[in-house]
Amino acid sequence: MDFWQGNNGQPRAAQRSDSWQVYGNGQTIQEFGAEKTAGPAVELVENCRRELAKRIVGQQDMINGLLAALVAGGHILLEGVPGLAKTTAVKSLAEITGLLFKRIQFTPDLLPADLTGTLIWEQGTGAFSVRRGPVFANVILADEINRAPAKVQSALLEAMQEGQVTIGDQSHRLPDPFFVLATQNPIEHEGTYALPEAELDRFLLKILLNYPSPEEEIRIMKQAAPLSGRGNGNFSVLSPVLGRESLGFLRSAAELVRVDSGIERYMVAVVTATRPPASASTTGSGAFSRDYTAGAQGGSRHSSSRYASGQEGVYRYIAFGASPRGTIALYRIARILALFEGRSYVSPEDVKAAAYPVLRHRIVLSYEAEADGLDADTVISRLLSFVPLP
Repeated sequence: MDFWQGNNGQPRAAQRSDSWQVYGNGQTIQEFGAEKTAGPAVELVENCRRELAKRIVGQQDMINGLLAALVAGGHILLEGVPGLAKTTAVKSLAEITGLLFKRIQFTPDLLPADLTGTLIWEQGTGAFSVRRGPVFANVILADEINRAPAKVQSALLEAMQEGQVTIGDQSHRLPDPFFVLATQNPIEHEGTYALPEAELDRFLLKILLNYPSPEEEIRIMKQAAPLSGRGNGNFSVLSPVLGRESLGFLRSAAELVRVDSGIERYMVAVVTATRPPASASTTGSGAFSRDYTAGAQGGSRHSSSRYASGQEGVYRYIAFGASPRGTIALYRIARILALFEGRSYVSPEDVKAAAYPVLRHRIVLSYEAEADGLDADTVISRLLSFVPLP
């Protein structure tokens, strides 16, 4: 397709035309429309998956989440026990993008200056100069982020939200794109500092990593380094198939994915359903949920009472629900997932698939949920079961 492929299979060098990229024959990606851009976008995503599969066995949810968050321009929190290829996945993602990668190992004695940089006195010039820290990179691996104290976490919070850091009395812009992938171990709590809700909310997605299947573990075992190696894997060199131009193409293509007004109301209903009545009543969220349910079910009194009883049964497990930032994240990720599937429109299934990684770290569970052994995914599944489809 002429508007897409250059000499090396990458998008042709783009020029700005209003707010859209101009490709090959002078037509904008907006003029081609979502239907014609979906095919090349899927091909590009599949190329990325094939490259990552050279090093990562299985973990499709993690790979899809990494690619989706990169396109959306958000950050990811990876949670899993040691040895599930979290660090390998982040390094591999940096390789296929060709972006500058830095790894930061978070420890209890880490200082904010170790992350952002500091001022150095230059005796020759008689002035201070800025020595930039490792955060000045495109892809940042924040390894074991919950081992750093709150003052270090707050320094990273400014970088994630504002795209800048403050050194001395001056603010410095971070490179674009800027992508933080943080990892944490769910089984160790001694010597750790739980991430505050304000910082958790800045992560676009939270991806949970599970153990591989027996077949996948056999493949992992066979790919391990020989006894003569260093023991950290005999990895193939990955091709940079997702450069800046390709990433810009995917973002522009995702903007063209259509969202019906009914789907938009469904997204808002899913997020507002996470908010207990005490907080929802002050913002009108509860009224919106009731009105949406009545409209989706044709105003049936039976369905409305079922919705209300379902909410009451779940709300005892929720202390606080998701904020409008969760609605924005759900809107972005649902469109990107639809694009990855080669569709030019968002379906309810896209919303459901996006709801788990978008909302699981934004819902604060009550002590009753912990006592009953319920996790955030179980609560989200119950919420999705009684929010009617559009």
